[in-house]
Amino acid sequence: MEMVKLSIDGRAIEVPAGTTVLNAAEQAGIHIPRLCYEPDLSPFGACRLCVVEIQGMRNLPASCVTTVTPGMVVQTHSPAVVEARRTILELLIANHPQDCLTCEKMGNCKLAQYCYEYGVKQSTMQGERHNYAVDDSNPFIVRDPNKCILCGKCIRACAEITGKNNLDFAYRGFDTKATTFYDVPFVESDCVFCGNCVSVCPTGALTEKQMQGKVRYWESRKVRTTCPFCGTGCSFDLCVKDDKVVGVVSSPEGAVNGRALCIKGRFGWDFIYNDRRLTTPLIKREGKFEPASWDEALDLIADRLGEIKAKYGPDSFASLSSARCTNEENYLLQKFTRVVMGTNNVDHCART
Repeated sequence: MEMVKLSIDGRAIEVPAGTTVLNAAEQAGIHIPRLCYEPDLSPFGACRLCVVEIQGMRNLPASCVTTVTPGMVVQTHSPAVVEARRTILELLIANHPQDCLTCEKMGNCKLAQYCYEYGVKQSTMQGERHNYAVDDSNPFIVRDPNKCILCGKCIRACAEITGKNNLDFAYRGFDTKATTFYDVPFVESDCVFCGNCVSVCPTGALTEKQMQGKVRYWESRKVRTTCPFCGTGCSFDLCVKDDKVVGVVSSPEGAVNGRALCIKGRFGWDFIYNDRRLTTPLIKREGKFEPASWDEALDLIADRLGEIKAKYGPDSFASLSSARCTNEENYLLQKFTRVVMGTNNVDHCART
């Protein structure tokens, strides 16, 4: 593999040819601010916050789309770079609602984070502001176009991770929007509500509806687990507050799925606290289900299964297990079916 030597902030670095300046800096432990860049997505170079100063170049190029060359000398935080980033941030918040105190993304908003780091408190560029309607027409995603910074990450996530191409840029100039085709609400579009667009959004433009008003980012504890809905084995983080699950966020470190999740994995966790979920055994007496003790219920099940096996034979019995159970529980079920009931009629909801 061809290697390229360059200097970043005075450090001598050697990286493979074709590496971008941003990734080369990351490998050297140097963080360059970015809003439109995401490792899982194709580089776009839209936000320009990752600009750097390169010796011999008159302009400040975006580091996420600039590849390294031999002998390149890069400054990531020179006075010119810092001033350019401040100006870019001022331009971004010139048409951005500053309701950070009540924004659902507070504490996890990259725009707010960088404004804090660069000391940008308000924009010096006053002018017309958008006043778009908030789209909360569906049960899963709240879309606030007023907080969109046109980074294009949702568009690329929909196309490159989900493969739906449901989002794109519409209109021109000041009226440009990242939206659905014909600018219809999500619920009327081809959206499959996987939420992958939400997972990459750096601002409060896209948020999880189920988590609204329940938790702030810094209040939650993240618990890594495996999705129970199918056999793929996707992993994600449960957001836990006061020992109660309040949401799901995808983790780029997931070995199977990375950041990608489907609608069931990201939004189907609410069955945990569903008021229709059984918490005590029920036995039908005189046509009506009545609460019973566990011993009473298990004795009844054992007697009835024994009677059925004796009368109709082992193959009259079959078991269907659930992906919502643990591997150990599913193992015990198939063991019971084969050893106790004497049949191989075992199936699983995640088999396909």
